[in-house]
Amino acid sequence: MQTEKVVNYIVNWLKDYATKAGVNGFVIGISGGIDSAVTSTLCAKTGFPLLCLEMPIHQSPSQVNRALCHIEWLQEKFPKVSMTQVNLTPVFDSLVASLPFVKNEEDRFMSLANTRARLRMTSLYYFAALHKYLVAGTGNKVEDFGVGFYTKYGDGGVDLSPIADLLKTEVYTIAKHLGINQDIIEAAPTDGLWGDDRTDEDQIGASYPELEWAMKMDEAGKHAEDFTGREQVVFNIYKRFNTANKHKMIPIPICEIPNNLM
Repeated sequence: MQTEKVVNYIVNWLKDYATKAGVNGFVIGISGGIDSAVTSTLCAKTGFPLLCLEMPIHQSPSQVNRALCHIEWLQEKFPKVSMTQVNLTPVFDSLVASLPFVKNEEDRFMSLANTRARLRMTSLYYFAALHKYLVAGTGNKVEDFGVGFYTKYGDGGVDLSPIADLLKTEVYTIAKHLGINQDIIEAAPTDGLWGDDRTDEDQIGASYPELEWAMKMDEAGKHAEDFTGREQVVFNIYKRFNTANKHKMIPIPICEIPNNLM
């Protein structure tokens, strides 16, 4: 990958899109993770105003600290970066208290994890409408089009996706090129939706380099029977997530009424 040229291409793409859309800038949620750090830096490099939102919901202190440090770093480098903290914990707790009891705790935890992401999306669009900004997405290629590891109408609810054609390993390469804080680069990837330190790998069962390999094998038309051992395990994990989350990756199905019925 020609890293500097890729960075310039994305920045110019963002500038061109924002100019044609007639908007004033960008808004993005900063999680303390690599994807939001890289995306926000690319947005800041456009010279357009960038609003960074830090939106904790029972968040791990380490995640909050990384997010705040990154925003501070951005503000030191780019004059048009601003930030707002929105504590969504009371909102989330109030919503949980008003929901009916569910017997299956695991199902409830998953629903509430996705609810966190959707509360953040709602907040992002509040500020986007307020300032006439675009909501910048932070999903990468393997998350968005491989395993679908994001929340539909949560962190998947965005106006544009600057890094969605980059694999996770390529995002790390760009992060190093941009000078992103080392503690963010070294932190294990996590969606931050559970109120603890569980990582993406804990939830998925495979690392991002493994998933990228499986994605390439799937695109090449390979099948689980073509592999053995760990490779077969990883390929099956990839296919399971890819199949289950396909509804996130394709347009919303429309029931088209036959002409003879109209």
